[in-house]
Amino acid sequence: MPAQIVANAPRDLRFFDTASSIEVDHMDIELDEQAVNEVAEIFKTPLTGSFNWDYRLQEDRIQKLYELGKELNWNASTDLDWSKPIGEAPTEIRIIQSGFSEYQPFLDLSEERQLEFIRHSEAWTDSQFLHGEQGALLVASQLVSCAPTYNAKLYAASQTFDEARHVETFNRYLQQKKKLMYPIDGALKNIIDKILTDERWDLKFIGMQVVIEGLALAAFTTMKELVNPEGFKHDMLHLIIRDEARHVAFGIHYLAEYVQTLSQEEKEDRAEFAYQACVVSRERLVPTDVFREFGFDVEEARQVFLDGGAAAHFRKLLFSRVIPNLRRIGLLTDRIRPKFEALGILEYENMPDDGEIDWAELSKPLY
Repeated sequence: MPAQIVANAPRDLRFFDTASSIEVDHMDIELDEQAVNEVAEIFKTPLTGSFNWDYRLQEDRIQKLYELGKELNWNASTDLDWSKPIGEAPTEIRIIQSGFSEYQPFLDLSEERQLEFIRHSEAWTDSQFLHGEQGALLVASQLVSCAPTYNAKLYAASQTFDEARHVETFNRYLQQKKKLMYPIDGALKNIIDKILTDERWDLKFIGMQVVIEGLALAAFTTMKELVNPEGFKHDMLHLIIRDEARHVAFGIHYLAEYVQTLSQEEKEDRAEFAYQACVVSRERLVPTDVFREFGFDVEEARQVFLDGGAAAHFRKLLFSRVIPNLRRIGLLTDRIRPKFEALGILEYENMPDDGEIDWAELSKPLY
């Protein structure tokens, strides 16, 4: 297929009708010229890869995670029932989670437009998951080259396939179920760009496996508890969560030992990077494109969203997995702790981290 090379990620909001949506496993539909043109953005990276000539398969936790990844592969086309309704959370919960249950410009909308705003907000969130999963796909593929040990290379290869499956699933979900896709948020794009183009392999682990994947795992787990357990979204999240739990555990175990070999200066450098990644991730949880689409004052709506009760609590709660994991790998240094405290998320420091693997849970059959 021809590819259109662009300087930056497109900013267009995309709608999908029934004819152009992915509705069957083997499509046999006519595609227009726009549908067959790929849009690509080029990035360059000073990636340094490594061969591993030892080939010893060490019986450690990473090897066990790799084995589980092979055993618990799933197919989005055959293991999910795409005919099921989405099974969204009740409308009242969706409005509260939007952060605008008391925002006057939102209250001034008709009931129909309020529901449309919620639909757009949810589509924006799911779109960021899609774009984040593509970022994870690219980073995982880099880790195959630059991870220094044999076990890590094998696991990174298995994770690359997982991430491809997640991209496929979220893309199909947005096109077929939501019929709406938002562009990548600028803050998310910035952090993915930084992770992809940094030459240090351990920063790729920290940024993707601990911060971005950790936030995604927390978000998916929370969302799964809110949606209808008989609906499609619950089934989709159930399968993706199984994968993400392995990915985060992999990052923690691989980094925990490595970070101990660094000098204090190098640790502080990694701790600062993790903090900055959390700051940017906090901002990327704000759906400013939706505010703009509905004619809200973007800065006013952004502030209301950041300060708003239940929604603000939900965003803070997402870091309840990231902060304990940073503590586990040794990146909650004395110098960086006050910065996390200022963000209001250091309170999660002593919660359980994802390094304590529940092998029985991870080993359960898919259903």
